[in-house]
Amino acid sequence: MLSKSLVSLLAIVAVVGAVPAKKATCSKGRTAGDAKCCIWFDVLDDIQENLFDGGECGEEAHESLRLTFHDAISFSPKLFREGKFGGGGADGSIMAFAEIETNFKASIGLDEIVEEQRPFALKHKVSFGDFIQFAGAVGVSNCGGGPRLPFFAGRSNVSRVSPDGLIPLPEDPVDKIFARMSDAGFSPNELVDLLASHSVAAQDHIDPTIHGSPFDSTPSDFDAQFFVETLLKGTAFPGNGSNVGEAKSPIPGEFRLASDDLIARDPRSACEWQSFVTNQQRMVQKFTQAMAKMTVLGNDVRTLTDCSDVIPVPKRAKTNVAHFPDGKTIKDIEQSCKIVPFPTLKTEAGPTSIPVVPDS
Repeated sequence: MLSKSLVSLLAIVAVVGAVPAKKATCSKGRTAGDAKCCIWFDVLDDIQENLFDGGECGEEAHESLRLTFHDAISFSPKLFREGKFGGGGADGSIMAFAEIETNFKASIGLDEIVEEQRPFALKHKVSFGDFIQFAGAVGVSNCGGGPRLPFFAGRSNVSRVSPDGLIPLPEDPVDKIFARMSDAGFSPNELVDLLASHSVAAQDHIDPTIHGSPFDSTPSDFDAQFFVETLLKGTAFPGNGSNVGEAKSPIPGEFRLASDDLIARDPRSACEWQSFVTNQQRMVQKFTQAMAKMTVLGNDVRTLTDCSDVIPVPKRAKTNVAHFPDGKTIKDIEQSCKIVPFPTLKTEAGPTSIPVVPDS
């Protein structure tokens, strides 16, 4: 029997490959492949101006992208096979039952973006599941070099509370993380693909004394710096010392999750990790494919409407190749892929300390 996630993925391919129909005319003369998508142009205008501060790749964009994962990955075929409720996947339950799910340890801090987003979903009368995935796709499109993610609309607004424990924690052993992701239908390489999201991410609650500390030196650009800098030898903690889920980072002000540190060095994922260092375009392609799969977990895509043409076209990346930060060289790299040598990179002058991502 085909898994639900595989059926959804095959359905996406079928929908995307279908013969295009006549376009529907929407507000401001914009067009969409289906008239059902026209409402999303109105949502787009509203959130770009009033949630993303005029289309910025700032804190709300980062947190909106994080929210897509925390809503969708709560889906466990293993629990269903055991006769238990395994979660609804990308169903909006984290917004519908925010008082419960944002208190799960893995989702601490997401209550803020949930409550910022909720009024927009209610105003435009769209489901929470749809809105979460739409806002994440729009938010990351505001980041330089970002992907243009597919977006399917039509999720039900009926959901149940997700079981706790389905979202990996940064302090989890890597075997546990891989097992949880495998249960949801993702290989170690696909997990690395999803972690490209950390190129535009920051932490707030692992070390609250350095709220907004980013995971790489370019948190407004969807580039490959994250994949280089995570392989640099960690030298110090950027804040108040070691915290649960934190590893030493190589640059003052930069934060490193313990899980990222381990996945970057694990033989099952290290070569995929390294492959993005000189190929940002491949990073975007693989991230887009993994997100297309993740954002419809728990849903039958055949019942949804492809509204991908509403998502803005992102600005092009500044470069396809990453570089060593100021003062760092190949000698600082902890080589982890054993079958491919680490590529030759330039060292570029730049900040020796990384500032926090400011609040909006």
